[in-house]
Amino acid sequence: MAEGSQFGQTVALNQTMPFDLETVRAFVRVAELGSFTRAAAHLAIPKARVSQQVLRLEAAVGARLLHRTTRAVRLTPDGDLFLARARPLLLETDELGAMFAGPSALQGRVRIDLPVNLARNVLIPRLPELLASHPKLELQVSTTDRLVDVVREGFDCVVRVATLSDSSLVAIQLGKLEMINCASAGYLRAHGKPKSLAELDRHVLVHYSSALGSEIPEFEYHDGTGYRVRPMKSVVTVNSADAFRAACRAGLGIIQVPREGVARELASGELVEILPKFRGQPLSVSLLHPHGRNVPKRVRVVLEWIESILRPHLKS
Repeated sequence: MAEGSQFGQTVALNQTMPFDLETVRAFVRVAELGSFTRAAAHLAIPKARVSQQVLRLEAAVGARLLHRTTRAVRLTPDGDLFLARARPLLLETDELGAMFAGPSALQGRVRIDLPVNLARNVLIPRLPELLASHPKLELQVSTTDRLVDVVREGFDCVVRVATLSDSSLVAIQLGKLEMINCASAGYLRAHGKPKSLAELDRHVLVHYSSALGSEIPEFEYHDGTGYRVRPMKSVVTVNSADAFRAACRAGLGIIQVPREGVARELASGELVEILPKFRGQPLSVSLLHPHGRNVPKRVRVVLEWIESILRPHLKS
């Protein structure tokens, strides 16, 4: 059957097609991730099984649903039609299966991505509480400083510490992280503690650049009317939150960082806050997911849990 033929009408009418939900789920995951390998990893089944399921599905519906090349997998026009019907079908099936189940019976895999500092210091230490309430849940937790592709990489939800661009994702605004300026006690003994913006000319920043680019290191501050930046010198540039804090602890310069990320070092005296009247702009924290209005119950529970844990640590 040629692509773009009568399948588009047939798939909307035929309610008795000979394939199971597991097969449909495999196709949806391949379509969303653009890869049989990534789909197999997400579903925790062999890649060969995923390939066989998609082939059986195509044979059952009588149309090619995916274009396959050595470099990419993409949907055909018929595949687009089938995916549009398959997604709500799977969500409705998941909801029906969980409708009368108690909290402890909630099960399934939820894949989340978290900023490194919030994961380590706030969320992961509280995970035992969530899993104690829902012992059949399986969580896949990614911690990274890069902005993941939520749909292509198969994430159910992500926490973003950044200004959001226009997106098809659903965004829940959680609050803001207060920024502070700090340096190590050793750095301040060696170079003195700046008491004004002018004194920053005698100091250096630890520069953060996700791409290790050639941007000029800058100190951000509020001048009473708005936020401004002051160019500064730097001898070390890093591209991860862990390295950023480590460089500061090593005495390599001043950093501007969320207070939450260095709370322990401040409490111990290893790091010292400086220039409290000249803090950078607070960072917005959002919880994003790709499920639209049809959020699976297992994902909704995780979303609500993340929100409940993070909000007390954020400013409104």
